[in-house]
Amino acid sequence: METQHDILERLSAMLESRKGSDPKSSYVAGLYGKGVDAIARKVGEEAIETILAAKGGDKLHLVQETADLWFHSLILLAHCGLAPRDVLSELARREGISGLEEKAARRPLP
Repeated sequence: METQHDILERLSAMLESRKGSDPKSSYVAGLYGKGVDAIARKVGEEAIETILAAKGGDKLHLVQETADLWFHSLILLAHCGLAPRDVLSELARREGISGLEEKAARRPLP
């Protein structure tokens, strides 16, 4: 039986394979070609659309926008040399830790 983890691994592999693709033939390759600023901007746009969908109350629209946000976040991770397993490992590390404690223990940003 396929798991959600399998889907993330397949998406991760596909995103890696697009790194060398022609930007004219692949949306993902086109984003990679524009660099981290363009990818991050797209993640921000998708985050805003997700928020608006949540406020609108349409659950299907919220799911669709969240899928877009996650997809573009995966592109950003891949562009930065990271994979879904890196985020999953961090979530596993935080499991069982109070959110307030976890946030207080973070290293300050430079």
